[in-house]
Amino acid sequence: MFVDRVRIFVKAGDGGRGCVSFRRAPYEPHGGPDGGDGGKGGDVVLVLDPHRNDLSHLFLAPHQVAQDGRPGMGATKAGRKGAELVLPIPPGTVVSRIPGSPEQGSKLLPLPPRDAELDRVADLTPPTRRFVLCQGGRGGWGNWHFRGPRNQAPRRADPGKPGESGQFVLELKLLADIGLVGLPNAGKSSLLRRLTSAEPKVADYPFTTLSPTVGVLEWPDGHRLTVADIPGLIRDAHLGKGLGDEFLRHVERCRLLLFVLDLSGRDPLDDFHLLRRELEAYGHGLAERPFLVVGNKTDLRTARRAALRRARPGGEEPRFVSALTGEGITELTTAFRHRLDPHPFPASRQEAVCVSAEEIG
Repeated sequence: MFVDRVRIFVKAGDGGRGCVSFRRAPYEPHGGPDGGDGGKGGDVVLVLDPHRNDLSHLFLAPHQVAQDGRPGMGATKAGRKGAELVLPIPPGTVVSRIPGSPEQGSKLLPLPPRDAELDRVADLTPPTRRFVLCQGGRGGWGNWHFRGPRNQAPRRADPGKPGESGQFVLELKLLADIGLVGLPNAGKSSLLRRLTSAEPKVADYPFTTLSPTVGVLEWPDGHRLTVADIPGLIRDAHLGKGLGDEFLRHVERCRLLLFVLDLSGRDPLDDFHLLRRELEAYGHGLAERPFLVVGNKTDLRTARRAALRRARPGGEEPRFVSALTGEGITELTTAFRHRLDPHPFPASRQEAVCVSAEEIG
């Protein structure tokens, strides 16, 4: 189960209560106050975990509460701090607060619609690794703090401060260098398998891919690019048809978009214009993002290369590949490197790098 949007209730630990105590020792039956402070409540901390790719662990456990601080003790001994609660989340998670009243308590509010105006708390992308979502409450003072000339035996101690709490929406937007965009059954998943070591489901029918997948393309010199594949888009995807609006946000952060066109389809150029219109209607700057056009399935006799080459969709020279046989993959990976790397490999090394890239997957 792939989950990329959840709402959770989070509460930091309350501070421990201060202690009322008086020193008692031989020959000192009326010692002064020595009540210690309560411990601080545990924080709730979000930590980026690169090995996680969704939020399903929070969907199954939406209530997250940190440990309270322990009360203070005599002999001015402070209570133990509450352990912080660490919540691992995937990179690219956006955290927003759901407005609510304190009377709501821990009862979960409905998940707001995607276009709702929420108070954004954090956008957790590298180099940020750690973010304190809710602060634990301060421990209460023991009576040792309240001694004075006018009151040498105070019987007062402070209760601990309550920890912060709230309800939040966590929304994942994948972090990838390249985003594959295309109609259903255009061969995006097959292309991802050919380019990287990812293993998305591949079959000869539309909507085989039901959730985004990320793979890594790596060169011998250690340079790496991440590639994201999203489910196929259909007409009016920006309005939510085919869950298109939910999938398009996963390529919002991509530096380069790759339009994957089925050369054996009815009209590859018309498919390109349909994809461009959907990106323009969706917004978020996707229509202005740099892109490459690739015609897939050159291994089929019905592939239409000439018409697409003459049209130069979007003013770009199209690339032609076969995700099945590997034809054209070398040239495509070279185009990725030159487009995204400010210091691409020297010309003398291109052949060796491309041969290695072709063997990936």
